[in-house]
Amino acid sequence: MAEERPLRVVHCPVNTAGVPWANVQALRERGVEAELVVFNRYKLHPEADRSLERHGGLARRQLTQWRELLRLLPRTDVFHFYFGLTLVPQSVQFPILRALRKKSVMHYLGSDIRGKTPQELAFGKKAGAEIVGSYDAIRWVLGAEVIPPGIDVAAIEPAYPGDRARPVILHAPSSRRRKGTEHVIAACEGLDADLVLVEGLHHEEAFERYREADIVVDQLNAGWYGLLAIECMALGKPVVTFLHDEAVRRTEEAFGTRVPIVAATKENLRKRLEPLVASASERRRIGEASREYVEQVHDLERVADRLLDLYARL
Repeated sequence: MAEERPLRVVHCPVNTAGVPWANVQALRERGVEAELVVFNRYKLHPEADRSLERHGGLARRQLTQWRELLRLLPRTDVFHFYFGLTLVPQSVQFPILRALRKKSVMHYLGSDIRGKTPQELAFGKKAGAEIVGSYDAIRWVLGAEVIPPGIDVAAIEPAYPGDRARPVILHAPSSRRRKGTEHVIAACEGLDADLVLVEGLHHEEAFERYREADIVVDQLNAGWYGLLAIECMALGKPVVTFLHDEAVRRTEEAFGTRVPIVAATKENLRKRLEPLVASASERRRIGEASREYVEQVHDLERVADRLLDLYARL
């Protein structure tokens, strides 16, 4: 009997926040022939197996994209698209894949769906499945699969909070307005702690700052957490952020674990910070629970399991 060939999956056409590249690496570890093909390499996340180096006018860009689709079609079982983008126009992309019995997934990453109407996102229903990263995001894409973003947790050495009398509170806003930074600064005034703002640094340098923190405040507007919080929890840091209650309930139900993040609003942030500032043991307790949580929910091995399960059901 001939040996069964590996599943062949193409992730495309962007590497937003490095999530597609991380997923490709996780799938390769499972023996999947996975590759990432992008329109162009991003400055912040240039990782990709192949870049089309797309340029020129619309006609030239379309020619480049069609050539790549024709190259990939004979050698691909599953097309895994990201950020609401496809290789060729959506009006023909999904009919072509269906006609050739190719499986497809549309994977949303947050800002591509937030605030959009069902009509604006209707194109995604043409894919074999839709993915969102949290039970908060699912309100924008009803019926989507929830697969949280993954990181290589084992590669991150925990740096649990110490017992210094004056702890360091870290806040790393990509946008001060969106993250509610003015409220973070106001809440920390007069606390027996030092507030450190991390802005404009490359990820490697910023990550070392995260390592030195005792408490991390993520955001006060979005209603869920992102990769910053995930990385800081992997480091064993207590994270404070604004969470929607229903998303917390559904997450705990789905993954069989408690979300250890300290939930806060603009109005009660100072009150939520005070016990953490006052108690090194409480910082340590929540930090340890946070590390365990990301191991269970966000580790890349778990993400690979969830992706393979989804592909098998397409």
